[in-house]
Formats: sequence, C-alpha cells, structure tokens
Amino acid sequence: MTTATHPFDALMDITTRPPTVFVRGEGSWLWDDTGKRYLDFVQGWAVNCLGHSPSQVVEALTEQAKLLLTPSPAFYNAPSLELAKALVDRSCFDQVFFANSGAEANEGAIKLARKFGAMKRSGSHEIITFEGGFHGRTLATMSASGKKAFEPLFEPKVSGFPKAQLNDLASVRRLISDKTIAVMIEPIQGEAGVWPATDQFLRDLRSMTRAHGLLLIVDEIQTGMGRTGQLFHYEHAGIEPDIMTLGKGIGGGVPLAALLATEAASCFEHGDQGGTFNGNPLMCAAGLAVLKRVSEPNFLKSVVDAGAYLESELQRISARHGLGEVRGRGLLLALDLKLPIGASVVAQALQDGVLLNSPQPDALRFMPALNVTRAEISGMIDCLDAILTRMGAARRVA
Repeated sequence: MTTATHPFDALMDITTRPPTVFVRGEGSWLWDDTGKRYLDFVQGWAVNCLGHSPSQVVEALTEQAKLLLTPSPAFYNAPSLELAKALVDRSCFDQVFFANSGAEANEGAIKLARKFGAMKRSGSHEIITFEGGFHGRTLATMSASGKKAFEPLFEPKVSGFPKAQLNDLASVRRLISDKTIAVMIEPIQGEAGVWPATDQFLRDLRSMTRAHGLLLIVDEIQTGMGRTGQLFHYEHAGIEPDIMTLGKGIGGGVPLAALLATEAASCFEHGDQGGTFNGNPLMCAAGLAVLKRVSEPNFLKSVVDAGAYLESELQRISARHGLGEVRGRGLLLALDLKLPIGASVVAQALQDGVLLNSPQPDALRFMPALNVTRAEISGMIDCLDAILTRMGAARRVA
C-alpha cells in the first residue's frame, strides 16, 4: 500500500491543475486558502449561472434539506414535479426526465432517439452529429462528439454517429440514409472554440429533418438557461426541436440536468431509463430556484445588455492588439487570439487574480455569471489588456 504524501496525490490525476485551492465563492468572486481573491469568468464552465453560492440556491437547498433529500425515483416528489411543469410551461416540450449531468442527459437523448427508431422507423439508429461537437464523456457521448482528441481513446467506441460540417446543410443531407433517425447539434460549439450555428442553418435543419421524418435534438447543456439571452437558444431561430438537453446552468452549481421531449418523441417504456439520483428533490429545488430567477422580468434583457458590453469591449481589445474576431452570443463569447497563446494568457491571468478559459490554443472563452456587472467586465478587460500588452512587448523584444 502506498500513502499519498500530499492531499493532491489522493485525487486521480486526470487534468493539469494549478496548486490553487478554492475555499469560498460569492457572485463573480472566488477566494483561495491564502485569502487571495479571483474574478471568475469561467464559473465552472457556465455552471454557476447566478454566480457562486447565490442566495436563491442556498436558501432552496437549505429549506429542502430540512424536509427531504430523496425518497428514491420510484416515487414522485414535489420539487421534481414543480420543476418539470415549469420547464414544460416555458418551452415547446411536453415531458422531462431529470439526470445528474449533461453527459447523462445526452446519453438519454441518444437512447430515446434509438428507441424511437426501433419502434417507428424499422430500427433506424444513426444520429448525425457534427465535427467539433462535444456531447460528454460517456462512451456514447464521446462517440457522438466530433472532438479529434477523443478519436483514439477507449476503442471500440459506440458506432452510429456520422459527422457533418457545422452550417453546411449539404453535408448533413449527404449523410441521411434509411439508417438515420436523428440529427443532434449544439447551437454553439463551446469546446471547439465557441462556433455558432447560424439561425438560418438551424431553421433549414429543422425543415430538412421534418421532411425526412427525423428527430432534431438540440444539446443546450451550455447554451440553455438564459446563457445566450433567451431562456433556450433554439428560440433565437424560432424553431421547435423534438428533444432538448439541459445541464450546467440549470442547477446553478449543483449536479442537475434534464432531457426534454415532445409527446410524440417520448417513447420510453417502463424499465428503459432510470437512475438512482434522477429527479431527487434536493437538486430539483435548486433548479427551480434558478429557473424562477432567470424567468423574472428583465433578467434576460440584462443578459443581452451585459453580453453586448462584453462583446464590444472584447472587440476593442482585439482591435488594439491586432487579434481576431469575437464569436458567440449573449454571455457565451470567444476571442480569436490568432496565435496559440491561450494557455499562457490563462496562466498569467490566474496570477493576476482573474480566471479565464482557453478551449483551443488560439482562443479564449468567456462564460461569466449571467448577473455579472459592467464593473466586473471592465476589471477582466483591464487584466486581459495588460497581459496582451506585456506579451506584445515581449514578442517585439524577441
């Protein structure tokens, strides 16, 4: 038996982490165990949609914990019923299945589509997905993803996920066959570097899938719950998908996800789908608190306004330093750095007390709390400006 010499050693080493240990969070701010404060523009990869430890979520968890943690998913519980009804009332869907993570919700969407194909399309099972897409880390969702780094891992993967090109309708059409049952898409490909599907492409995709009798699945794990200025991103395009998945922001910091479907697409039979913690009242109480806050009058307008300010400030920084485009929508944006300096920028920002994310070597991704202030945006921009100035000076000297 070996003994870990440091607490870090007891955690399985699955990613590079700085030696920072966070102990407290409030709104857009985090504190580490030395008392240093950090401005957070990652927010758990768009998880903390109301910031760190928002009062609404804390109060909901506290009150529900006094009442009931979980009775088992074999029974109804009040928070899950209330949250399911609220999601149905605010969307184009009819039924909800709760899960614990976005990957689990996407796995459920894949299973639902394949069940639909088995029942109604003579066993059709292929789901067209997109190069650059990211749908999770289960074997099926990794197979559905179009992330190049996944290709050599954990073979053999799950078959049945031909890949099209984002915003290229002809590439989708070429892949449709009698084996096809659905098309699955992220409205904005976050992990690939924040590449949006155009509204027109989403509309054309909806028309094409309807014409061929196929299901349209929108993966709104990252874009849902107000992130792009509408409660759900599909609303921007004015379409009605058959299936949608939610995660990240729906729990406001706790593990909660959801699979939503129209009545026509909801074909699971008893025993097909389940999960020990699915729909437990503690997590659903948190989700209900998040949904109520995000649905308040003018909240989404404030997201649009903050997103417009962040976008304009990033464009100003880009012009000042000779960088590339600003991509995305609302408060899910990326800055094209043109050079593979993302990791260096992120590391320097951490030293300066700002948390940034570089999903690709030449891009920065910004996912602040939806209630981020203009002053907090300005603080991040000032930090980024200073870093880029130093890096530019260093390149000129070199």
